Amino acid sequence: MSGIDSITVAFSARGHENVLSTHKTTFEVTKKAKLTKQGDCIVAVESTKAVADLPLKFKEAARKEGARITVTVEANELKETIRAEGSPQLQFTHQNDLVIRKSDYVCGRTLAIRADKAASDFSKELVEKLKDPNQEVKVTLAVENY
Repeated sequence: MSGIDSITVAFSARGHENVLSTHKTTFEVTKKAKLTKQGDCIVAVESTKAVADLPLKFKEAARKEGARITVTVEANELKETIRAEGSPQLQFTHQNDLVIRKSDYVCGRTLAIRADKAASDFSKELVEKLKDPNQEVKVTLAVENY
């Protein structure tokens, strides 16, 4: 194979009236339908995927040294693109959540680390859309290995 291999996974989620998007080090998408104000990192609910649901090929690629992961969160014409890294320590075991972190911390919920954005970095306009329970949210994950 030459140069870059890329694997992309797209899925949907929904907005929620309690989306705050104020967390400074992470953001999360969850399969759960309920969201309290304590979930200040959650940007979308009722996701059709959690980390455990991702294809094996995606997980394997994300665990390779030097893997780069791009996460795109879209609501209608507004979108946020986040660049992060994979890690050999990624576990992909959580059945409900998918968390992207600015730090190096890894647990069963972690999709990517060393992200360039957290929930608090999302545009105000996008966050307003994510507060609408009727808002369809498209999440696209892409992992590239060099």
